Amino acid sequence: MAQYTVAQVGLGNRGITHLDGFIRNSDRFQVVAVCDLVEQKRREAAERFGVAHTYADARQMLADVRPDVFCFVTQPDVRLSMVELAAEYGVRALAFEKPMATSLSEAWRVTHLCNQAGIKAVVCHQHKYLTSFQKLRELLDAGEVGQVSEIHATCQAYLQQLGTHYMDYIIWANGGARGLWAVGHIHGRGHLADSHPSPDYLMGQVAFENGVRGIIECGLPSPSHMDPSMFWTDNRLTVHGTYGYAWADTNGRWGAFCRSSKGEVIGGAGDPWAVQEQERLQVLYLRDLADWLDDDAKPHPCRLELAYHGYEILEAMCLSALDHVKVTLPISDPASSPDIVERMHSELP
Repeated sequence: MAQYTVAQVGLGNRGITHLDGFIRNSDRFQVVAVCDLVEQKRREAAERFGVAHTYADARQMLADVRPDVFCFVTQPDVRLSMVELAAEYGVRALAFEKPMATSLSEAWRVTHLCNQAGIKAVVCHQHKYLTSFQKLRELLDAGEVGQVSEIHATCQAYLQQLGTHYMDYIIWANGGARGLWAVGHIHGRGHLADSHPSPDYLMGQVAFENGVRGIIECGLPSPSHMDPSMFWTDNRLTVHGTYGYAWADTNGRWGAFCRSSKGEVIGGAGDPWAVQEQERLQVLYLRDLADWLDDDAKPHPCRLELAYHGYEILEAMCLSALDHVKVTLPISDPASSPDIVERMHSELP
């Protein structure tokens, strides 16, 4: 197994989580440089993790160290510029946060650049590594819910915060099937000015090529399954099939009424989110990136291809709401797609 060099931009709270994940995989990765605009963050990260080189400029860092892997943990509005740098300096892999962009045209450009440059890219839809989601995967693979008919995702948080996660998990639970069309409803402008601009509420449905329907709700009108203090982890993925259903949530819980539960509802609770985020998720997520770099036959479950299709489906739901139509997938000419956030600013009441 090879060891890959890493350079990272962004050393906030999420950035430190990513950096810690690389360090915990020290047999697969060597962090050679970090970058942040804030000198104190650079100094503290270098001392804590033993990183030799620090920078305030991402371009200079990439020019100097030429890493195999470029990780950037930044706000969404600079995703594209970071990918452009990666293509310019010939990195082999990218790891970055969700949402992958703030518009479909930008998401398409990110995907196109990576494909052109032969870059393997992963988006941090890391809940797939939660013990609850692994239990859900086990139940689905064993046929415990039978033939899947519907997958329902609910998030108390907003479209660009947790919605991109859970649309990705709908696709994951459905075996990667492609969407055929989508319809949606959106309302509320209160969170359009956020760093992750979103309508206050989205509800949408997507029809997949294998006959499964996916339904997603994002925002406070969505069903709540936890105390309000658990707002950020109050997200659930429920898969319905011919034998029953199974669900998993962000905070490690799962439940099922399925083939082998003998008429009873079964369930369990793994470690909560805060524990798993630090000790499990990033480590496994990044280890799978190293394995994919080793072997093309081991594609990453959070690869850019899937993230783009999830983003496209959510965009289709927003377009459906604004234009009062059913939107066929894939969206034609995504490179020229209008800015949905700008349309929501001007058109939502």
